Amino acid sequence: MVKDHNWKSSYLNKFQTEIDKIKDEGHYRTFNSIERKAGNYPKATRHHEGQTHEIDVWCSNDYLGMSQNPEVIQAMIKAAEKLGAGSGGTRNISGTTQNHILLEQEIAKLHQKERGLAFNSGYSANESALKSIISAFDNCLVLSDELNHASLIEGIRSSKKEKAIFKHNDVSHLKNVLKGIPFERPKIIVLESVYSMESDFAPLEDVVEIAQENGALIYLDEVHAVGLYGPNGGGVAESKGIAQHIDIINGTLAKAFGLAGGYIASTEIIIDYVRSFSKGFIFTTSMCPAVAAGSLESMKQVQKKPELRNEFFQNVNFVKNELTNAGIPFLDSGSHIVPVIVGDSKLCKEISDYLLNTHNVYVQPINYPTVPKGTERLRITPTPCHSREVTQNFVEALKDAWFKFMPRLSMVLEQKKAQKNL
Repeated sequence: MVKDHNWKSSYLNKFQTEIDKIKDEGHYRTFNSIERKAGNYPKATRHHEGQTHEIDVWCSNDYLGMSQNPEVIQAMIKAAEKLGAGSGGTRNISGTTQNHILLEQEIAKLHQKERGLAFNSGYSANESALKSIISAFDNCLVLSDELNHASLIEGIRSSKKEKAIFKHNDVSHLKNVLKGIPFERPKIIVLESVYSMESDFAPLEDVVEIAQENGALIYLDEVHAVGLYGPNGGGVAESKGIAQHIDIINGTLAKAFGLAGGYIASTEIIIDYVRSFSKGFIFTTSMCPAVAAGSLESMKQVQKKPELRNEFFQNVNFVKNELTNAGIPFLDSGSHIVPVIVGDSKLCKEISDYLLNTHNVYVQPINYPTVPKGTERLRITPTPCHSREVTQNFVEALKDAWFKFMPRLSMVLEQKKAQKNL
């Protein structure tokens, strides 16, 4: 017999305490109800307090607006009408359609690899593939960039193998970490090509040289680069002509290609190994056939329309120039991502809310744990769909918000600095 009918309250109190903590720190995430308008991106409808407002979206990862592409949408409709909504099971039961097979062939072709393997998300692709690959070796040493994505970190951690973290993009530190490690010992260097929060590129040529000198495999996350960089949109490795030296490439279908899902591309043997041993792949229902069909069509459209990527980078440069002229500081390491550093979680959220409520401009605040505390930011992602007029309106709105909150921001940062020096 249960003596205390409220015995679950201690569990619930613990959960609530943790929620209250992140609210007090300003790290609590708010989900805005937003419906993008097909064919009219970046316009969207915001549902808030029983009312609707038209807004401009400036923080989407739909870099090329491919989710709005008519050919992509039609490919999805045709697949759904032909095959139904769901895949019906895992890949080995009933979840492998011709759409999945053709998509994986296109992935392999894009990255100049023998074979591709599709997952339901980029996160699951990284976590599942990395864990299984690393776990194949009893004495594997994993070398991980300190700013790697959570999915990479989780895949490494769950393998329970020895890891060494090297300073972000620091080639000298990577070399020092590898000093004294026998050439014969299994090693995997794990990094990203474009770091989405820092907007910078990895020194891939140097990493390839280090890997070859030390007998290490390279696992490269290209999620923020595929579809954008390289002659065919194969990513930074393709743009630098070194894709053949990258052992495993991870990519996504959810950013430049505008759909959902992730993948890896590699040799026939490595892909067959992951397909056979990755629990995250084996025991998950495969992506919907319509998503596979739409992703395949999107990849083809992006590759045959380089002018779309050219327009994208022109808009990125236009935004950067406008922000510079407005006196708004931002990180510029040469990539397409434009982070405006705020440095305080609560103010970052306030600025975001002000832009949304006052100017109908949506830029989601990026707070801990996505970025370290004290580096909170607004992450701006221009697309070819953002017209010059929409861009100029956005910059004026951001300028208004920036200088409105600047005195408070300076005061908060001074207080933090004083507390740190105590």
